[in-house]
Amino acid sequence: MDVLSALGATRLVPVVVLDSAADAGPLGAALVAGGLPVAEVTFRTAAAEDAIRAMSDRGDMIVGAGTVLTVEQVDRAVAAGARYIVSPGLSRAVVERCGEHGVMALPGAVTATEIQAALELGITTVKFFPAAISGGAAAIAALSAPFGAVRFVPTGGIGPGNVQDYLRLAAVLAIGGSWMVPRDLIASRDFAGITRLTAAAVELTTAEPRSARP
Repeated sequence: MDVLSALGATRLVPVVVLDSAADAGPLGAALVAGGLPVAEVTFRTAAAEDAIRAMSDRGDMIVGAGTVLTVEQVDRAVAAGARYIVSPGLSRAVVERCGEHGVMALPGAVTATEIQAALELGITTVKFFPAAISGGAAAIAALSAPFGAVRFVPTGGIGPGNVQDYLRLAAVLAIGGSWMVPRDLIASRDFAGITRLTAAAVELTTAEPRSARP
């Protein structure tokens, strides 16, 4: 299954921050057991590269790298096994390097100008970040009218209480969230707890059907 199809099938992408790569394998097992065989491991810690490698080596997950800001980070992430690259904003250099590697780029775009710039680079699926303070689901609904071919992956400020506000929109491919992978549970190695949170999050994604586009 390709990356876009996988994201669309799960509808939810755990955004993972790992302080120790030793936790990556057990965390991957917990996510798969909970019904989410996909993850975005952020490049915010020194453990990110090894964590991506450990999760990718499992063979039963689609793993991406998040918070990728530079071409050098793209190279490192892809070498570690990342199948897609997520950036908080839109960088031509990062997008083009992803193209050279043959991996999907998912850059951030929250304005009409940024979305048009993404389209000019051949990108039709964008990260909408930070979602909550950038207008939330209402902003995505408004942007999807003129940009009918664009799909959004909103991230930032999304949790159990508002997940359906986003998922009911046809323009939303999937959402990113971290509530099912809290750093305190990872630190305490409560992977059974993470599996329970993940399973509950998966249930939320099937609570309502998507609406038609405006």
